[in-house]
Amino acid sequence: MKPRRTTSRPTNRAAQLTTAGLVTALALTVTLVAPTAPAAAAPQEAGNRAAIATATDGVTHQENDRVPEGAVWTQHYFPSSDGSDTELHADVLLPEGLAEGEKVPVILSAGAYFGHAGEIVPEGHERSGPSARFQDFMKGTDLFDKGYAFVMVDTRGFGGSTGCLDFGGPGDRADVEAAIDWSADRPWSTGAVGMYGKSFDALTGLIGNNADRDALKAVVAQEPVWDAYRLIHANGVPRPNVVATATTYNAIAAMPGMKDDGARYRANADYEKKHPECFVENSDGYRIADPADPYWTERDQSEKAEGTDTPLFFTQGFTESNTKPEGMKEFLANHRGPKRGWLGPWDHVRGNEKDEKGRLEMGRAGWFEETMSFYDQYLKGVKPTAAHPPYAIQDSTGAWRAQKTWPEADRSVTVPLGDGVYVDSGKAPPASGKSGEASLKKPGRTPGASYVVRSRPLDRPTRITGTPRISMTAEGEGNVMVKLYDVGEDSKAVMFDEQVSRLDADRLALDLKSADWTLAAGHTLAVEIGTIGTGDWLDTPSRQTVRITNARLDLSLDDPSDDTPTAGERAPYLDTYISAYTTRLPSGKPAFTLPDPKDRTKNAP
Repeated sequence: MKPRRTTSRPTNRAAQLTTAGLVTALALTVTLVAPTAPAAAAPQEAGNRAAIATATDGVTHQENDRVPEGAVWTQHYFPSSDGSDTELHADVLLPEGLAEGEKVPVILSAGAYFGHAGEIVPEGHERSGPSARFQDFMKGTDLFDKGYAFVMVDTRGFGGSTGCLDFGGPGDRADVEAAIDWSADRPWSTGAVGMYGKSFDALTGLIGNNADRDALKAVVAQEPVWDAYRLIHANGVPRPNVVATATTYNAIAAMPGMKDDGARYRANADYEKKHPECFVENSDGYRIADPADPYWTERDQSEKAEGTDTPLFFTQGFTESNTKPEGMKEFLANHRGPKRGWLGPWDHVRGNEKDEKGRLEMGRAGWFEETMSFYDQYLKGVKPTAAHPPYAIQDSTGAWRAQKTWPEADRSVTVPLGDGVYVDSGKAPPASGKSGEASLKKPGRTPGASYVVRSRPLDRPTRITGTPRISMTAEGEGNVMVKLYDVGEDSKAVMFDEQVSRLDADRLALDLKSADWTLAAGHTLAVEIGTIGTGDWLDTPSRQTVRITNARLDLSLDDPSDDTPTAGERAPYLDTYISAYTTRLPSGKPAFTLPDPKDRTKNAP
């Protein structure tokens, strides 16, 4: 599609999210809905590069350099779908040169980070304009030349929208539903909508899937929040971001509009000045520790995904420090539609991002190509020209493999971990290194902060995949932390999975984080059970002695020898993670055997 003007491309100012960052009435006027695709505004006087779009007066890159090249920017307002007086704001980017009556499919992103002043904090812009958050995507895909519109909707409380921020709750769900329907109903829209995002605006993509709107044809979600509770708490134990995330989103919601924004935008951005209760309500919700509380059940996207079928393309880092792989397995099991995923040992990054050395953060090339092939297939009905595997997965060796689904395992096993005792001191080990059973049998032995149970050395490489689960009976009050280690022949141990919980019941069963970790031949699996000895949770230790009996670990095991290789390099973060999470465990006798994943005739001991 030929643009009206040729100008230099804008620089990519899309900011990465940090852990703190995640750490996440209808007033219809004649200007709200244009009868045709908005045209570019007439050229401004020489030197005037501060043109601000309205619903009918489009602005191009030549008129305002915050508009991506090849696009025409307009602004719109429309009501949310919950019957409240919440008014939503949208920045729309249409292909420059779009003919009257011509229609294009829409890629929608909805969330907190599209404010004109900046994503998380004011970024010092000289003039108002559309957010640069996903201009890397627009530029990298030649999105407008390929005949797509991009729509950015501020969910309630953020940018130019009114209402109290709702962190993935019923209000956000109403906003996402309204945004999908509004985008599909524009005169320049074909009616086919796809969603795109990372982190919070990947969460809204999952919300869109769960909303089951006919117009939504595909969702691309990078590092999403599968279950909001597990982002903020772990089985009754709060994480430090219980404060940081609430504070960050409150600050984003409080950002004013820019001086050259329209009066309507600035008034909506100042909504919180007249409604300070918004911040109190947001902060109070995060502090609820009970996962069964309605506040959290409303925000569990994995549970709400049951029976949904919107085609989904997602990424997930197993070693994420932010939106961790918790709730992912449940979501994928509940979702019935086509799925495609990139999974591996990376942190909170996008599929196209590179590190300071120019290496792709995920290690796999072709993110934009595969994403557009996905959108073309489901929004335009174009058959893919390249065969992309349903799942591309990088495990702890750095090797990539293709799979039809995830997880794929040769067998599921339950290994007994026996009994043990520890003191919920809240202090980091060293662990005793002895089996729990042995520590109980020695009279007068003073329990440590944890104990370790080990497997015998493995005869062949064995992958632990899916979501490990541990069950136990606990006598005593306080907290428990479970860690899984890959222990090499040099006794160096890499912690590759963990989980914590309050001991609120005698019988306890916990899902650990989803994992995909391969133990080499000769290595052992070690399981540490004890107090919470890290700063990753805001735990309150009981100082009591806790006795664990009949602990058992459920694992899905896979033999990597029959993997189907696919293209990709080692994610740079893998080595960073291994370095940060390597320790030495005290010596101890093996207590169990990890079965051969291919030998179904033998049961776990």
